[in-house]
Amino acid sequence: MPASDERKIILVVRPTRLDELIARFNTVQQAQFYVEHLGADFSDYLAEKKRYETAIAEVEASLRAVARVQRLDRRYLPNFVFGPDDVVVVLGQDGLVANTLKYLDGQPVLGVNPDPMRWDGLLLPFNPKSLQKVIGEALKNKRPIKRVSMAKATLNTGAVIHAVNDLFIGPQSHVSARYLLQAEEREERQSSSGIIVSTGMGSTGWLKSLYSGWLGAASALGLEPSDRTIDMSFAWDADYLRYFVREPFPSRTTGASIVAGLVSNTQPLTIVSEMPEHGVIFSDGIEADFLEFHAGTRAVVTVAERQGLLVV
Repeated sequence: MPASDERKIILVVRPTRLDELIARFNTVQQAQFYVEHLGADFSDYLAEKKRYETAIAEVEASLRAVARVQRLDRRYLPNFVFGPDDVVVVLGQDGLVANTLKYLDGQPVLGVNPDPMRWDGLLLPFNPKSLQKVIGEALKNKRPIKRVSMAKATLNTGAVIHAVNDLFIGPQSHVSARYLLQAEEREERQSSSGIIVSTGMGSTGWLKSLYSGWLGAASALGLEPSDRTIDMSFAWDADYLRYFVREPFPSRTTGASIVAGLVSNTQPLTIVSEMPEHGVIFSDGIEADFLEFHAGTRAVVTVAERQGLLVV
């Protein structure tokens, strides 16, 4: 491991809501007209942008005092080559931390909350003012690390996609996904609105909403007590995943008996696409970053070999 002053820091940033509106409408004035025409408060967009830019300047100054720094915009993450000894600092929100982790292989990540009054920041334990002390310890590997398991889908085309929160396997639009599902030594041809495979970190998100909806429907039909709750969350570093089939449709040729369960490296989930078009696999809710999943393509889902490393 190189000395701390030889390591490089990658500062990952994102555009604000106002930046994205300016990119869409060309000017601040046109963005303001659009927002106010819808009855929203444009001053909130201005305040968010100002606070974020202030946080970037403060954080970058703290980092440059101790090491070399390269600023990286979120859109370049998929193609950026991280050095094995890089330390990665992510300047909020939680989703940006999760999105960054899946492109790393052993590099530690510090999540920094640029605006604690605006963002809860479950994955953002630090703020710009505390960063200077923390980054020095992180460069010397003297900070505790929290490990995060990831999901991985490997296709028979050779393509691979990782997920920190969850994988979606299904249709690109509002049509039915058709596929052959193999899980837990069982096999079933299905038609559904897709499959969610969740990690421990993602188990309090999309997976929780699916189980809550299932329980709510069962309660409404009198099959479960109306006050019953369910908690399917599990550890961030667990050596397994959970899958859930959304809205499976039973018919003469499709079944709905394999709808939820565990995935591990000794018990992988295999899905063979029967969709001539519109089949996709994407991760962590980012639909623009997807793999095509058309007829004949086989996806094997397992726990990824590598883990994310969160500095705490």
